[in-house]
Amino acid sequence: MNPNAWDKDIPVEKSSYLCNDSVTFYNMDNFEHDSTKLAMIDLFCGAGGFAVGCSWAGFESVFGIDHLEPAMETWIHNHPHAIGCLGDINKVTPKQVKEILNSKGIDKIDLITGGVPCQGFSIANRKHNDNDERNFLFLKYMDYVEEFEPDYIILENVSGMRSTAGGQFEKNIVDYMNSLGYTPSVKMLNAADFGVPQIRQRLIFVGVKRDRGLVEKYIFPQGQFIGKYRTVKDAISDLPKLGNNECAISYDCLPLNDYQKLMRGYGDISGIVPPDKLYNHTAPNHPQETIDKIASTPQGYPMYPKFKQRIRLREDAPSPTQLAGGIRPQFQFGHPTQDRGLTIRERARIQSFPDCYEFLGGIVQERVQTGNAVPPMLIYNVALPIASDIRKKDNSHVQNMV
Repeated sequence: MNPNAWDKDIPVEKSSYLCNDSVTFYNMDNFEHDSTKLAMIDLFCGAGGFAVGCSWAGFESVFGIDHLEPAMETWIHNHPHAIGCLGDINKVTPKQVKEILNSKGIDKIDLITGGVPCQGFSIANRKHNDNDERNFLFLKYMDYVEEFEPDYIILENVSGMRSTAGGQFEKNIVDYMNSLGYTPSVKMLNAADFGVPQIRQRLIFVGVKRDRGLVEKYIFPQGQFIGKYRTVKDAISDLPKLGNNECAISYDCLPLNDYQKLMRGYGDISGIVPPDKLYNHTAPNHPQETIDKIASTPQGYPMYPKFKQRIRLREDAPSPTQLAGGIRPQFQFGHPTQDRGLTIRERARIQSFPDCYEFLGGIVQERVQTGNAVPPMLIYNVALPIASDIRKKDNSHVQNMV
């Protein structure tokens, strides 16, 4: 390895899957919008954590943009009637997007969401740098807010944003919200408190447009799972057992608990339908030495002495934070009871993506997508009172999730 590889003054190595030189729009001829749903724009959409969680609350993504090609491939595959945009957000103006949506009959946006790129803030990034260019992309988010003036805005980032540059970035975002006419609320939320089987701290900003007949200030919901967290076993114990490099395309047992029923689409749950097959459940192809390494590691302990975060998961506890793993991620966690790394479906379950949501791009890039995503169940809990407030203002029916 280059001895200067972690020098903060050396530019971060960029993924070859980033599309920064061109802009491509997808689903332009297939666009449809359910008029019973509230319309949202999904900036820095990634694989679609915001789109999924908000859809359960009663929103529908009409436009998503990201510059990571495999993530956009996943997003448009799972949202075939929404406009997807692959490219650098700096090369697409809010006015251009507004003209496209107006031409499709969308003249009001109720919500803008944004999982602003977080690598520059992440404490897991060994090249953490206050001046990382990715730290300033929230300004592009604010450009869209200024153009569309939605009732609500949500912005999400890693917990490290709070301490970066002495808290200046958090203050800047709050100041921008205020300057654009939004009353800000900010809170650090743990996804596990809301039923996600993973300890994942995220800094959430919510802004309410003033003088719209909405609540004066957004109040964050209380987690219903504090002290009774869902575990890795709760999340994945119903999925078929696999050996090295094996694949399963169907279930071999019934769901064993309420969480597994939810992920499979049992019951009347908005936006979740039972899948026609089991997607993304393929075991990694490990060399024998890796299989032996996992087999000899007790649950909850590191598999590699130099990489303490790469552990064999405990089945009786929530997963630690799932990471994207850089541009060439190896498996991060060992399965608690099978001698292998996790499948993408297991990673998706730990993030609370339903089984009907299919990830594309190959196992390495699918690890990136599942690691970068905001957990849909966390965002559902944030978005549900927002949808209720907007519909109350519009005298519309509030949709509830079972």
